[in-house]
Amino acid sequence: MTPLRPGRAGNPWVLFVIFFVVIGCTLAARHCYPDPRIVQQSQHQYWRRVPVKSTRGIIQDVKGNALVISETLPSFAVDPSMIKSKDLEEIAQVVSPDTMVKITSAMGKKTRFLWINHKVQEREAAKFLTLMQKVRAVLKVDEPYRKYTNQNLMSHVLGFCDNENRGQAGIEQAWDNTLYNPPGQKIVVRRQNSQAASLMEREPERRAVTPIVTLTLDSRIQYVVEKHLFRTAEHERAKWAVAICMNPMTGEILAMASYPTYDPSNRKSLTMEALSNGAVSRTYEPGSTFKPVYMAVALERGWVRKDEMFFCPAKLKVADGFIRESDARVALGNVNTAQLLIKSSNVGMAQIGIRADKLKTYESLQALGFGKETDVELPGVSRGILPYPENWRGITPANIAIGQGLAVTPLQLVTAMAAVVNGGKLMSPYIVKEAVNSLGELVYRGEPKVMREVMTPDTAQWIRQAMRRVILEGTGKRAATTITNVAGKTGTAQVAGKGGYLPGKYVASFIGFWPYEDPKYLMLIAIGEPSNGRYYGGELAAPVFKSIVEEMAELEYYS
Repeated sequence: MTPLRPGRAGNPWVLFVIFFVVIGCTLAARHCYPDPRIVQQSQHQYWRRVPVKSTRGIIQDVKGNALVISETLPSFAVDPSMIKSKDLEEIAQVVSPDTMVKITSAMGKKTRFLWINHKVQEREAAKFLTLMQKVRAVLKVDEPYRKYTNQNLMSHVLGFCDNENRGQAGIEQAWDNTLYNPPGQKIVVRRQNSQAASLMEREPERRAVTPIVTLTLDSRIQYVVEKHLFRTAEHERAKWAVAICMNPMTGEILAMASYPTYDPSNRKSLTMEALSNGAVSRTYEPGSTFKPVYMAVALERGWVRKDEMFFCPAKLKVADGFIRESDARVALGNVNTAQLLIKSSNVGMAQIGIRADKLKTYESLQALGFGKETDVELPGVSRGILPYPENWRGITPANIAIGQGLAVTPLQLVTAMAAVVNGGKLMSPYIVKEAVNSLGELVYRGEPKVMREVMTPDTAQWIRQAMRRVILEGTGKRAATTITNVAGKTGTAQVAGKGGYLPGKYVASFIGFWPYEDPKYLMLIAIGEPSNGRYYGGELAAPVFKSIVEEMAELEYYS
């Protein structure tokens, strides 16, 4: 037999070349012109990039109790391009009519991902999980969920987040950059059995440390304050109510409550009226609770002497109007300077206001923080209203002296009163103790900060003594308690409206501190526009103050 020679048809390399040419052509044909059955089968499994919301940081109280944490809840989406006509009936049984409109509108377009429900609770999630078994186009994605551990407790301070995990109010908004972590993406595989799974078994950690914002608030004190304030506001059918408890020596805010309240987890409770944190944003005429602050200004400026006597009729003609006592039928007669506060004399304080220099009074009140935004770590802080001195015409200077003709925020009044309590230092109020970011770095620490000296210790001590006598002899007797010695001042202010004061509308308030000998707490109670008959600060706000003081004493005893 003659062997094959190279170069002829019998060369074995020719067979190899032919084989690879056939295989290459077959692969090209399968990829470029796939069999319709293969295309249909491939649709049973696909992978997709889906957005993943990040986990926000923790907000906790001064004792380390978690107030806001992040948990995981399932969210659901659909791929409109995969929905068939028979699927629409099944989907319509689970989603809202509005969502069905969005789904049907997206069908036939290039849209491949559409959210149908975010952060679904367990009972409702079961319906979507059943739907996933029937409709391949439905996809489940786990998302972080903000849980407010005490429901509506200190809701105005904490705030809330939107569906994109961004803060919309309170601490959540003010400290969004610290608490927030930008959203990412993950690759999800969709199998034929309608189950979705991540392409990676373990998602990489996106942050080294969980951010933490620690507040100065004590949740136990906050609970006591809210309980008594809200109970009274509801019983008296008040339009609004506010309470602030502060350490007057440091400016630390221990409790801050605003009524009406809301539940940050329940979007239906987020009405415009409920969302406003009245402690920092509401402005109102403070009435007689302003008198100790004004008296301190007058003493410092030399417009009144501590041993001076005043004749106080039931009403006093001032320029274009009258100043009346709270009971216009009763004249106080001759009273000394301290009794102007003890008996809360409008006529006597008005006499001081008339003799005071307008510009210097304005400068002193500005130095106390009125007419300026309070430097606190919260959004929505109001400046209040302090008219320019050139507008102090006619009766206005007398009105200012009795807490009318200007508008303050509750926090402004508490901050100014703290200067009286601590001996003359205007402290910067703060509500955040410290903040740690996702890198474990301490980015903020709240500390006592003296803004300026606003009165001498002697003046402050004299005012404190007069406020103690308000409890013992004057209008604040209902705030007295056997547990500790308190000092304070009542207030009953009219509500200003267009063209004058609104008839029958008042703000009942009380501001006080304790223990009198060594003050650790300063608290304001304000109840706006009660409509159940009572409206005097001494009869309505003072008892609330007393109840809170007594229950806080029990907390200290058992702590």
